[in-house]
Amino acid sequence: MKKLHFTFIVLAAVIIIGCSPNKNAIAQAEIYKGEIMKAEKDFEKLVADKGVAEGFYHYADANATIKRERDTLITGRDNIRKYYSQPNYKNVSVKWTPDYIEVSKAGDLAYTYGKYEWHSTDASGKEQVSKGVFHTVWKRQPDGSWKYVWD
Repeated sequence: MKKLHFTFIVLAAVIIIGCSPNKNAIAQAEIYKGEIMKAEKDFEKLVADKGVAEGFYHYADANATIKRERDTLITGRDNIRKYYSQPNYKNVSVKWTPDYIEVSKAGDLAYTYGKYEWHSTDASGKEQVSKGVFHTVWKRQPDGSWKYVWD
């Protein structure tokens, strides 16, 4: 009976230890999340400093796709820059904050979502404000940087 009890305790300990999250994996996940938050904030700053065309171009993966309006998909960095180079995007500003970040265990893909606020000026000079929720999918590039593949 004592041997069975001891075996049970050892087996339970092995199961508990085996199911415990690896501290290194948890620390690495937090590093990845920090990288994504930095990419989001640097992206937002570049948009503020250089405009939406340059910001969305710079942070786009070569094959990135953005969805705008009801059913418009724009694919590719150059097409995204061209889309945002239209006159109606010259005097806009946008701010956003991720409310949630998740990164794959491999650290090669991530997604974020949160709230944004888009400011523009209409033809009469009146400021228009649009608020909503964004969702971005990020992909680690060969150089270690992060670029979005979906926004």
